[in-house]
Amino acid sequence: VQLQASGGGLVQAGGSLRLSCVASGRTFSSYVMGWFRQAPVKEREFVAAISWSGGGTYYSDSVKGRFTISRDNAENTVYLQMNSLKPEDTVVYYCAADKSQLLAGLATYWGQGTQVTVSS
Repeated sequence: VQLQASGGGLVQAGGSLRLSCVASGRTFSSYVMGWFRQAPVKEREFVAAISWSGGGTYYSDSVKGRFTISRDNAENTVYLQMNSLKPEDTVVYYCAADKSQLLAGLATYWGQGTQVTVSS
């Protein structure tokens, strides 16, 4: 599985962005998909994950209520809708895929990252 993330950019505080991650391969629907983020010299941080069916979603406390993860298995795409953005959301976001360990921060496949910058 290859993952291609996009949708990052510059936005003012309080604004919104939607990240997309397109996966290649025929087994996309069998993977738990998620988003992580990482600031320079910091550890990678879990943001959100979604089960293979889309019926289960999981969020970090720092984004709960502001971010929404969704997926379209027909389009092999996972989305992260980010609302009420804050300057502290300014980091590189990575999409990831794994069959069982994503919530533990482990992923078999990683995308290349997309930069989100929130100005105050």
